[in-house]
Amino acid sequence: MEFEHCPVLPEQTLESLAVRPDGYYVDGTAGGGGHSSLIARRLTTGRLYAFDQDPDAVATASARLQGLPAKVICANFSQMREKLLEEDVAHVDGVLLDLGVSSFQLDSAARGFSYQKDGKLDMRMSQTGRSAADIVNQVSPQELIRILREYGEERFAPLIVRKIVREREIAPILTTKTLAETILSALPAKARRGKNPCKRTFQALRIAVNGELDHLSKGLDAAFSILIPGGRLSVISFHSLEDRIVKRRFQFWAQGCVCPPDCPVCICGRTPQARIILKKPVTALEEELEHNPRSRSAKLRAVEKL
Repeated sequence: MEFEHCPVLPEQTLESLAVRPDGYYVDGTAGGGGHSSLIARRLTTGRLYAFDQDPDAVATASARLQGLPAKVICANFSQMREKLLEEDVAHVDGVLLDLGVSSFQLDSAARGFSYQKDGKLDMRMSQTGRSAADIVNQVSPQELIRILREYGEERFAPLIVRKIVREREIAPILTTKTLAETILSALPAKARRGKNPCKRTFQALRIAVNGELDHLSKGLDAAFSILIPGGRLSVISFHSLEDRIVKRRFQFWAQGCVCPPDCPVCICGRTPQARIILKKPVTALEEELEHNPRSRSAKLRAVEKL
């Protein structure tokens, strides 16, 4: 089972992590082992721990990292703290989180992530638990509308859900093609022009299926907690919901005194926990966009623990 091996923002990511040969690092989203391999090849006495909840990714990354100072662990990155303690590792020098869906998952119709390829409506990164088909066919209309609005920022959520409910009463919606056709038929003609309007609904369902935003919030805290002073956390996000969470968490860690402006002296005692390394998110250059169009939406942010 082959994963696409094309890490986004490779040089910028390594620079943001400031990888040292003797350092200990975590790649929280191993995927095809792209970033993991770049980090591990810079290590001598150091070690990399790569995490992924997808068994296919774990197998592929393990093969690509063979012979390098690295270990791949099958778990969600939100569990990195407890999993590292099982390896007798309490602190690390850097953590990378490359969020979103791997190219392999998108390109494999059988995984059910893509609205451009017909396959079983699945979307489970871990290949366990509730699938996208379960959500589409079983949850209440009100809950479906909430999912599409909150996770997909879909303004036509009520129209789409009304059509989904109508169709699932006739027969279950079990494939990506059926869902995509249902979405398109629900939208006004104007909304069907330009970019594929199925993207927002598919994104929303994927986030709901995998609990991505909850895992991201827990994963950020877990990553920051295991960093040594001077250690760095770098995060690559691919849509506004993820980027907003990352940006606000970084700002919170970097914030000092929170006393009211009219307070003559600080009484809160709060001091910054981190320094924001990249004042603005780093995005892909034209050269990278030419050979990897999926890097277009990538944003890299990084902080250093004080």
